[in-house]
Amino acid sequence: MIPGPQDVLAIVSGSVVGFSLGLIGGGGSILAVPLIAYGVGLRDPHVAIGTSALAVAVNAFASLASHARARNVCWRCGGVFAGAGILGALAGSGAGKALDGQKLLFLFALLMIVVAGMMWRRRSRIEIAEHSFRREHLPRMLGFGFGTGALSGFFGIGGGFLIVPALVAASGMPLYRAIGTSLVAVGAFGLTTAASYAAAGLVDWAIASWFILGGVIGSFAGAAGARRLAADRARLGTFFAAIIVAVAAYMLWRSWLAFTS
Repeated sequence: MIPGPQDVLAIVSGSVVGFSLGLIGGGGSILAVPLIAYGVGLRDPHVAIGTSALAVAVNAFASLASHARARNVCWRCGGVFAGAGILGALAGSGAGKALDGQKLLFLFALLMIVVAGMMWRRRSRIEIAEHSFRREHLPRMLGFGFGTGALSGFFGIGGGFLIVPALVAASGMPLYRAIGTSLVAVGAFGLTTAASYAAAGLVDWAIASWFILGGVIGSFAGAAGARRLAADRARLGTFFAAIIVAVAAYMLWRSWLAFTS
């Protein structure tokens, strides 16, 4: 099937998200909703969020395969965290669908500014060399899992920028394993949210397919760029945070126009 103009925009938008994820890691999927809403042109905010959740989930599981081969996934931690988070994602997606679409995008823009601040302040962390899941980790894993799942479901995002530090805080696992393990939760939360929105007819399956294709292409390019620009990752992260702030400002402006019109 030959892609139409909107399909091409979906491929390009997906490539941007995939490239940013491959280049600098977590945080790139935060751009999926505004790109689908404003770049691709899905004007219904709820359809944009439902479609984004599906695309992010599929891309997360695709990335999980490579992390699993590298043994960077703690399956027990990921399973417990994702299990609690699925319940949170169901609750969050239900609340998100009940909220006015423009108000939801306005709150999403505010979240983007918070994410940009977290990326700006991120510094190298002292990591624990060895890690194993212990019983005393369970309460925090369940609590953090439910909370991040609720936010993920409410906004239709992968939430890796929240899940990674939550896994580190809950279990003390090394950062590189938290990144790999987080993809279990990102995929689970995204599929849960997408299923909730799909049940209400709020997923554009064709756009999601083209967006996923673009994400795969972009992720390979981003990973290649990351290997060449390893020394400038901090600078790239700062630059990307500035882009997120700019996109958030645009979303706030569009939301303001919608509120005042």
